[in-house]
Amino acid sequence: MHLQIITPEHVVFDAEVDAVTLPGKDGEFQILNNHAPIVATLGEGTIRIKVHTKTFEDFDNQSGKVYSSPSNEKTLLLDIKGGTIEMNNNKVIVLAN
Repeated sequence: MHLQIITPEHVVFDAEVDAVTLPGKDGEFQILNNHAPIVATLGEGTIRIKVHTKTFEDFDNQSGKVYSSPSNEKTLLLDIKGGTIEMNNNKVIVLAN
């Protein structure tokens, strides 16, 4: 599935991923390929992005906000203060702040 994370400053992440775990207002939830359409609000926390083997090597982290998990080289992390998410047709768009 395709994940795009956008902040007021710029696009922070835009690539194919295996899964994304998000800090929802009522608790953490995960989205996988072929997930049902969803719109939700996000709370403060960390977005965990599980990438394909080489995806993260090709990603140009211009913002400096996305960082690798110390426990898993295929997981990228992004700390957010809140936002919204929409999942539809295997495309996830996160508007984060």
